[in-house]
Amino acid sequence: MTESPSLQDRRSPLISRRHVLIGGALAAASAVAIARQPTSVVPAVPEKAFEKLVPKQFGSWRVVGSSGVVLPPPDALSDRLYDNLVTRVYESPEASVMLLLAYNNLQDGVVQVHRPEVCYPVGGFELSSTVNVPLVLPGAQIPASFFTAEGPDRVEQVLYFTRLGTAYPRSWGEQRWAVAKANLDGRIPDGVMMRVSLLGRDPAAALETLSQFSTEFIAASPQALQKLLLV
Repeated sequence: MTESPSLQDRRSPLISRRHVLIGGALAAASAVAIARQPTSVVPAVPEKAFEKLVPKQFGSWRVVGSSGVVLPPPDALSDRLYDNLVTRVYESPEASVMLLLAYNNLQDGVVQVHRPEVCYPVGGFELSSTVNVPLVLPGAQIPASFFTAEGPDRVEQVLYFTRLGTAYPRSWGEQRWAVAKANLDGRIPDGVMMRVSLLGRDPAAALETLSQFSTEFIAASPQALQKLLLV
């Protein structure tokens, strides 16, 4: 049975208003999503400019090369993970220290700086438990991590810290939370890892040397590098 034209006319405006309301709600939701989409707040650093920031000599330390440093494992995201990756070997009359600096201005939850606990086992090292240690700097104290890596032909003592945005995470869980928290604030954080290590079997002596090296290195670095390392 065909409905009368008057009944159809009465229903059409109701359907039209419903569509308008639904469409308006979807548009508003899209606008909010776009407005809250995280954005990068730190510009990328050109590769050559980053390398120039790393001091070649400070105090009794001087660069003697770059070989022998354990590198992060290569993967499909390597180019994005390590926009800036510098390795150096420093020597003083007392010791030899290996340095790795990795920086990326976009830590979006997929692209994140690898932690050394991943790199060393891939290279055939067995690791001790990671110990949380404070890295004391003038006017600041950074949460850092220390462990021993034993390989087939050497024992390496490793001290490192990772900064993501305004946080210094000590685990993958803390690292993911730092990224998520920044994203909720509308930011894609930058990230840097500073890792120093030396060969030897005495963890206590190594930690003292590595801590002193790190303090002197950061103090001797130009302000632009200090801003990347410190909150």
